[in-house]
Amino acid sequence: MTGEGTTQEIVIITGLSGAGRSTAAKSLEDLDWFVADNMPAGLLPTMADLALRAGGTVPRLAAVVDIRSRAFSTDLKSAIGELNARGVRPYVVFLEASDETLIRRFDSVSRPHPLQEGGRVTDGIAAERELLAGLRADADLVLDTTALNLHELRARMRDAFATEAEAVLKVSVVSFGYKHGLPLDADMVADCRFLPNPHWIPELAPLTGRDQPVIDYVLGQPGATDFLDAFGQAVRIALAGYDKSGRHYVLLAVGCTGGKHRSVVMADELARRLETDSPGIEVTHRDIGRE
Repeated sequence: MTGEGTTQEIVIITGLSGAGRSTAAKSLEDLDWFVADNMPAGLLPTMADLALRAGGTVPRLAAVVDIRSRAFSTDLKSAIGELNARGVRPYVVFLEASDETLIRRFDSVSRPHPLQEGGRVTDGIAAERELLAGLRADADLVLDTTALNLHELRARMRDAFATEAEAVLKVSVVSFGYKHGLPLDADMVADCRFLPNPHWIPELAPLTGRDQPVIDYVLGQPGATDFLDAFGQAVRIALAGYDKSGRHYVLLAVGCTGGKHRSVVMADELARRLETDSPGIEVTHRDIGRE
């Protein structure tokens, strides 16, 4: 399901307690879906109506519906039937995991199962499986999270619901000057202060790293291209890992003393080298003009 070709989409996230419903919901939020947690099943048609009245500004809706809502099974079937009658077919995602995995997850947070009612966690899990058996059979997508960590589950959700544009890892490069502070949201940082500073060359000092004389000077220094080769390779390895983990955005920071010469040249060159693997890569020169 890619989110293309429909005027309104509704996804219902349900399944076993402890199987990862909240993580699945957060994944859709990251893809700009409107997500409602612990939604009473009977309110799903109302939510769809409100979204339609918004004039298409909320085309993608998701709701986490589970046994915290009493009369869960009957109300959900009724709500799905009402939505179908209106021409809106909800897509049901059902999350599950093995008993052993669910028990371990409940133990790790020291919380009781919603249905154990004074018994053991295993009693609650068994009751919930029985209650949800029919819903699981009718689900559009069943995800077993037994062997999945949080990042892997988010990646599965992205694979299922991201549009082609959303599925691409977005990469940005920012040049900066250390004297103005490190970008706090940087994922990886390259320090170019080992290169000679054009600031001390009178004819280069007034220029910036976007001017050809400065570009030629910086890239012509010993170690400049070797550094770009090594850092670029490290970045490619990291980006592959970020992509598999379900990340949507990565910021690479390249710094020098003032953010005017060396970091600008190196940031532009790094982005040029990465553009083949990361089309649409963006470059920002944060501190040009601040000297």
